Amino acid sequence: MMRVRRLICALAALCLTGAAPTQPPAAPQASGNLGGWAAIVASGDDHASHSDTLTETFDNARRDVAAGFEARGVAAGNVTQFSLRPERYPGQRLQKSDIEPIFEALRDAATRAQGGCLIYFTSHGSPRGIVVGDDLLPPKRMAQLTDRACAGRPTAVILSACFSGVFVPRLRGPDRFILTAAKSNRSSFGCGESDKYPFFDGCVIENLPASSDFIDLAARVQGCVARREDEQGMRPRSEPQLFVGADFRAAAPPFAPPSARPP
Repeated sequence: MMRVRRLICALAALCLTGAAPTQPPAAPQASGNLGGWAAIVASGDDHASHSDTLTETFDNARRDVAAGFEARGVAAGNVTQFSLRPERYPGQRLQKSDIEPIFEALRDAATRAQGGCLIYFTSHGSPRGIVVGDDLLPPKRMAQLTDRACAGRPTAVILSACFSGVFVPRLRGPDRFILTAAKSNRSSFGCGESDKYPFFDGCVIENLPASSDFIDLAARVQGCVARREDEQGMRPRSEPQLFVGADFRAAAPPFAPPSARPP
């Protein structure tokens, strides 16, 4: 893992503080709120950028993003959270972050929840992919695993990592929504040991209570990230990327009225 992390730190120099599938699930209806959606929210790393210092930044984001989406209609029983250090959070019902188990959990949840799929990762990244524990998850593999778990249903993929725009070409499709923290050649910001959240995750958490659906959330998050980077003089801008497929746009599921703000 040390070799992978050093590679990520070198590539993300601007990320500063500041089993073959079983029978596929039946195709769901794309309309309606998020009550029938399956979701995974994963923290892929636990170290600050440029160092081996442990940070709570990604786990803070993982916890509060999950709470935010539950407050907007995703059933808590359909959300599985992952952390590299689940033993540190005994009250949060976490699983260990590892690529195959994450997507197996999503596939299992999708057999119970017949709506869409929500995939959220927060971690370090490189032009080759996103860090998940001791591995690097590349775009091609994520696309394959997503197709296996969520074929034929609306799927929202939100990726908070440097260079995460590299995933858009592989993941795009008519029933897909993709929001990434940065362009394929840009770093994102706020992944130091003293940051509560990365900038992008903080903007998601801040804007979830007021957003009407995924598309509205994306617009708010893009504006929020740009403002924060301008306020703190971060350059070049990360420029979060958005793709919305035609089928997803035509029947974007509305968020339920906010029941509570995440802590």
